[in-house]
This record gives sequence, C-alpha cells and structure tokens, in this order.
Amino acid sequence: MSALTDSDGPGGAAGGLEALRAHVLAHSVRTGDFVLKSGRQSTWFIDSKQTVCRPGGTLLVAEAMLAEIPDEASAIGGLTMGADPVAFITAGVAADRGRELKAFSVRKEAKGHGGGGRIAGALDPGDLVVVTEDTVTRGTSLLEAVRAVREAGAEVILALAVVDRGGAAEALLGSHDVSFRALLGAPDLGFEFDEP
Repeated sequence: MSALTDSDGPGGAAGGLEALRAHVLAHSVRTGDFVLKSGRQSTWFIDSKQTVCRPGGTLLVAEAMLAEIPDEASAIGGLTMGADPVAFITAGVAADRGRELKAFSVRKEAKGHGGGGRIAGALDPGDLVVVTEDTVTRGTSLLEAVRAVREAGAEVILALAVVDRGGAAEALLGSHDVSFRALLGAPDLGFEFDEP
C-alpha cells in the first residue's frame, strides 16, 4: 500500500508526498530497455538513491518517512546499502526535532572481528524497529533485515520503503507478521507493479 493514497490536503503529508513523487520522477526513474536484478526485462528502472541522496530529495524522504513511522519506534535501519541513506537521514531529521530515533545498518554478512555480528550502528535489544529500504520489488531484502533485527533481540513494528516497484512485499512480509507500507508505489509513478 502506498502512502500517496492518503489525503491530508495541500501542504500536508499528501502535499509532501506529491513533491517526493515529482522528485523521484525527475531524478530516479528512467525509461527504456532494462534487465532487472531478477533477470527479467523491464521498460523502466528506478534508482531511488538519486532522490534519497540529492539535496532537495533527502528532506522530502525524511519528512515522508517520519510521517509514517509510529511514535513508539526507537530505531530505523535495514540491509546495507539500500536502507543506509534512508535510515540515516530520517534519524538525523528526527534528532533535529527532538525525537530519539537510532539508526543502524544490517551487514550482508556477519563481521568476523571486533564485536562481530551483522548489525552496525545503534540497535539495542528491546528496540521497536522500523525496517526500511529505498526500493523494493519482492521484499526479500526487507525480510533479511527483519530476521537480523529479531536475532539481535529487537522487535520489528513496521517495514517501510520509499518506493515499492514490485507489489509483492506486503504479502511476503505479512506472512512473517510484519506490516509493510511504501511512500510510493509503481502506480504512483505511472507504471504497473512488476510482480503479480
């Protein structure tokens, strides 16, 4: 489900999402012939980092994320690299507003030296976590992060992506008792979902 379907009137959360949508379309979406990570062909490609990491886009992402993150959340993070800029900019903007929200990354493999483990950053047992990602297709990266967070003794209360291009993440995560939302879905950008 996309947050753009919610309506808060001009200048509200929906107005911010409209500005985010425009930024994503201007900087992150390309059309043509592409081979996706899955090996499938597609007529469009999205590199959400072109929005998440650009001036103008970073704050739009953080504002929209914070509007969706439950008040009780204490940490945000996900699988590196897709989650890193989203989590860190969101936690930074939250801190500037007096809201305590830790940020962390989930390594693709456990570190073999130092403290070890897959979590890098601030995550403590018992934290209430929002797992995030810049773009999801099937939701497998989010699910991998959910598992690592649970292994670290924290509780995942929401999976939240900037863009859902596939439309399959909600079902996958739901089967693991995790609610999923995206700020924007493929239909918000003028495309069909990639996954049935």
